[in-house]
Amino acid sequence: MMSSQLKLIALDADDLAVISTHVQDARVQPSDIIWRQGEKRLVVGMSRLDWEQTLDGEAEPRRLVSALRFDRVLACKSRNIDLAAPEAVLDLVGIEFHPQHGRDEEPSGSALLLFAQGGAIRLDVECLECELTDLGADDLGTAPGIEQDG
Repeated sequence: MMSSQLKLIALDADDLAVISTHVQDARVQPSDIIWRQGEKRLVVGMSRLDWEQTLDGEAEPRRLVSALRFDRVLACKSRNIDLAAPEAVLDLVGIEFHPQHGRDEEPSGSALLLFAQGGAIRLDVECLECELTDLGADDLGTAPGIEQDG
C-alpha cells in the first residue's frame, strides 16, 4: 500500500516537532543544502524514511525524496559540516526550535538541524515557517531523471 505523499507545514515549535519526527534518520548530502540568502530561504533535499509505512507494518522500509524548506531566515550557520565534500552523507537526527531568549511570545528564534556526526545547521528566523514536502519514492537511494528546476 502506498501512503500518500506528505506535505507538512510548521509555524510553531509543536508543528516543528512533528516535522522533526518525520525527518528522523533522513540522509542529507551537503550538495543538497541550498541557502538562498536573497530569498531568506534554506532548502534541504533529503532521502527520508517513510515512517508511516513502517508503522503500518510494511516489511521493507521505504525511502522518500523530500524537500525541507525554511522561509524568513535571517542567517544560516553550519558547524562540523564539510561543504567541500558534497557527496558525504549526513544523518539528520532531528530539528529543534529555540525562541529568542526571554521573548517566548515573539515568533523569532533559531531552528537547529542536528546531525548524527556532530554537525549542525542553525537558522536564525524572523518567525518559524517550515515546510516538508515529499517529492516521490527514493528507489535504492538514487533518483534518476529528476530535473533540477533552475
